[in-house]
Amino acid sequence: MTAKLMSGATGVLALADGTILQGIGVGAVGDAIGEVCFNTAMTGYQEILTDPSYMAQIIAFTFPHIGNVGVNGEDVEEFGQGAATAARGAIFRDVPTEPANWRASDSLNHWMTKRGVVGLAGVDTRALTRIIREKGMPHGVIAHSPDGTFDLEALVAKAKAWSGLVGLDLAKDASCTQAFDFAEGLWTWPEGYAKAGKPKYQVVVIDYGVKRNILRALTGMGAHVTVVPASTSAAEILARNPDGIMLSNGPGDPAATGIYSVPQIKVLVESGKPVFGICLGHQMLALALGAKTAKMDQGHHGANHPVKDLTTGKVEIVSMNHGFTVDRASLPEGVEETHISLFDGSNAGISLNGKPVFSVQHHPEASPGPTDSLYLFQRFADLMDATT
Repeated sequence: MTAKLMSGATGVLALADGTILQGIGVGAVGDAIGEVCFNTAMTGYQEILTDPSYMAQIIAFTFPHIGNVGVNGEDVEEFGQGAATAARGAIFRDVPTEPANWRASDSLNHWMTKRGVVGLAGVDTRALTRIIREKGMPHGVIAHSPDGTFDLEALVAKAKAWSGLVGLDLAKDASCTQAFDFAEGLWTWPEGYAKAGKPKYQVVVIDYGVKRNILRALTGMGAHVTVVPASTSAAEILARNPDGIMLSNGPGDPAATGIYSVPQIKVLVESGKPVFGICLGHQMLALALGAKTAKMDQGHHGANHPVKDLTTGKVEIVSMNHGFTVDRASLPEGVEETHISLFDGSNAGISLNGKPVFSVQHHPEASPGPTDSLYLFQRFADLMDATT
């Protein structure tokens, strides 16, 4: 069924259950399929849209005013190929405005067009968020057509036919294809990104879809950082004689990526080298240690999530972005739960007794979000000091 929607409508979101939301199309013309989630962050939309962990997802921003500060060349988190390896679509309450910020080099609308991100504005994002909270993250197709003509039946059918993220290994596509060194430090005003100093540690980062700010945080604590593809074997990594190994964030189902990565992670754990996992890296470390992962109904996406560090008793406000979780009931003997989400009690961190191995579900590097958990990089450095 080809239909003309309400007057002025140039964008739609078609959900697999037949729900149609309509509004103003922004960004790239065309359509994109993905899992629809909501993000509660009030700032940092460029970092969110370029986070590889959002690959094959469409993001509904709960904060109504998105786009005010424009975009720039410094706040991109991925190394990949635009919307193909990060967020496919974006949904806004208000149409993004022209930027008013000294760092802006482009408008959000124009940047999305160049990047290939399909956008929809003028939507009741509160209603959409309620759908996700009550029914889980739906499969959907977001479409932008300047003439306002859409084949709604075909869009719904496309959403229904999509297999979803369960069983989908996306890390292989989000990862780099060859090893490279990274030497950029954390950003400070007004200097910008720091230059790396003389390194104290050699750290190998396994790239499942790594964010740049993770690498900057490692550099900032004194590491020489080498990034390697997700398919790199443990033998190749250990041949570099690193002081520590980072398992990065990334998209997709950890169990699917774990088919080839978990055997390598087991070898790395047994090597005695310090291992630090973040997000997808946390989930795959848990799998390697004998735990299980599961799909979440609505996931955790935002920069305002309370997490408790059980090792210190402190509560931190953190950035989170994940649709899968480690089943805390499946943690085997010898694996200690170190962090929990205070929103729903789900697991947010583990460590391995007797080994310099730990991981967290949240993002201590933030970008966007608070830096309450940045100390975890120093915890990683302390482990490297103790084992070298």
